Amino acid sequence: MRRKICITALEFPPDIGGVGESVQRISHMLMDLGFEVHVAVFRAVFREQRAKAAAGEFQRPSCQTTQKDGVLVHRLQPAVRSTQAKEQDYFCDLYGQLQSLHRQYQFDVLHAFFINEMGFLTTLLGQEAGIPVINSVRGADLHKHAFSPQQFGQITWTLENSAWTTFVSRDLMQRAQALVPSIRNKSSAFWNAISPLDFSHLPQPALADKLQGTIIGSVGSFRDKKGLEYLLDACQSLELNTPLTLLFVGDFVAKEREYWQRVIQNSSLADQIVITGKVSRTEALAYLPYMDIFAIPSLHDGCPNALLEAMLAAKAVVGTNVDAIGEILEDNVNGRVVRPADSMALAQALQPLITQPQLRERLGLAARETVLQKMAPSVEQQQWQRVYQQVLGTTQPSDPILSLV
Repeated sequence: MRRKICITALEFPPDIGGVGESVQRISHMLMDLGFEVHVAVFRAVFREQRAKAAAGEFQRPSCQTTQKDGVLVHRLQPAVRSTQAKEQDYFCDLYGQLQSLHRQYQFDVLHAFFINEMGFLTTLLGQEAGIPVINSVRGADLHKHAFSPQQFGQITWTLENSAWTTFVSRDLMQRAQALVPSIRNKSSAFWNAISPLDFSHLPQPALADKLQGTIIGSVGSFRDKKGLEYLLDACQSLELNTPLTLLFVGDFVAKEREYWQRVIQNSSLADQIVITGKVSRTEALAYLPYMDIFAIPSLHDGCPNALLEAMLAAKAVVGTNVDAIGEILEDNVNGRVVRPADSMALAQALQPLITQPQLRERLGLAARETVLQKMAPSVEQQQWQRVYQQVLGTTQPSDPILSLV
């Protein structure tokens, strides 16, 4: 009998999002290691539930199960019964559905991605059912949500009661160990992986004809953590004799959109900024070949897939020395690395890349080589195999200790 894993996550393809892509990738790695893999997708998007209630669209809790490439995907929907419902009402419904899944399938291991909502519910079930739980911290769950008085207690309890906790950067692991020192002997940090990509057969993106001069691009769901103010400041201070386009592939998160629109309108670069809006992953990848420089000036960011994709596209990358960005990039070797929230340092890194195509090419090729060697799926799969061996008690004396990135 194959051991059964249930991964819990807020998203899974076709949902758009980096965590969902990672869960899909890791699910197939675990299948290849001989596990039966289930993914419970928590559709706890509270704005959507409240909008349904306000429109009179009430619903019972539901679970839709499908098989996708060998993975059993369970999409859980909480009930919508009242316009006065609170988050705990939705979480209570989702927890009940997760319990029902366990009664039906009898999982051997639970594995949560994102430690606050997912991690707490999953770890509570593990404690009650007597099965081990792995929690995977991705970024904002500790960089931002740890500052929430309402969530802090759940986060620390979840860390304390995890059988193992994984992180996508040393910065994240160090914060968790500062909050809960007892996890030092049951945690590890390693980067996301990415498979090689062929950019030559991608369709021309919709706004390609609006790109002029040197293209400085970034990809993602843009919000406070991305450090875009500093990129705007840096680009406004550059001394250039040629045109420049700032290309933002993606859109601003809804709650910050008005702020960013004002920032851009008040910028002297307003006419040189192209924003694609929300696009598919395929179209986002199609924009990468058009970029001369990929900028990721994040204040904190886990291990962003967008960085790895830009490196695969052999782009010259300018990033900050935070989280995995600062661990993967080596200044003047495979990219340029600057301090976060430092517009002057960012401008100084961008200037020579704009004027020296040969430098861009050298750094871009080195970036591609780095990601092919160090972020290969086989490397990540070995790390997950060791984590599961630790949690299931199957580690042999000769097995190597889990190494940090």
